[in-house]
Amino acid sequence: MDKQLIKKLSLPIIVLLIGLGIISFFTFIFVEIGEDLLAREIRTFDSAIIDLLKTIETDTLDQLMIVITELGSVWFLTTLSILVILILWFAAKDKWGITTFIVAVAGGGTISKVLKHYYNRERPSINPEIDAIGYSFPSGHSMGSLIFYGFAIYFVARSKWSKAVKWSFAILSIILIFLIGISRVYLGAHFPSDVLAGYLAGTVWMTLCILALEWSEWRTKYPIRPFRAIQRFFIRRFRDN
Repeated sequence: MDKQLIKKLSLPIIVLLIGLGIISFFTFIFVEIGEDLLAREIRTFDSAIIDLLKTIETDTLDQLMIVITELGSVWFLTTLSILVILILWFAAKDKWGITTFIVAVAGGGTISKVLKHYYNRERPSINPEIDAIGYSFPSGHSMGSLIFYGFAIYFVARSKWSKAVKWSFAILSIILIFLIGISRVYLGAHFPSDVLAGYLAGTVWMTLCILALEWSEWRTKYPIRPFRAIQRFFIRRFRDN
């Protein structure tokens, strides 16, 4: 019984520890960037990336970047989110997945707005046509796209599709997330550090939501109170010895 209990508890505990490690690491980097917005290193980093992108500017690339940046816009991600929710409902009746996904996407947008108003960083340029209004840090496009497409990768990874499909979808989604961030800098909507901060904040929030979903589904599958179970296990061991 004890061995079975340990086997059931080991995986969620390992996942929890890895998740907490990721959250701690990315939170630390985000805080460091936020505190050093005006530091010379951040300004140098931003200037180097912006100057590099200016060297490849063309009219064709301008139009392509406008299309790419729309793939991370609020209206587009909202539309895709509704589609994902419908798929999760009709294909799997995944109530926990739907609830967590909604919290992740909506919560990510709220967190982005709160952080923007906290740091009050002005944008490199204002352009309402590409959603370049309001404060700059962190990038809402970068954060929102990472949360949405990251969750999409997670759902596909849990599906019964082939490994080839799963890997192809993950790679293409990661490339898209990266390109959306690049498009924001290329179009002058954000500094590179805004995009990096958006990725970091998005990773932290997405990881928290996925951990919550995994924990909830594990509790549903195994009706065990984890901490009480661990406590009982060690009490038994202590008594036996």
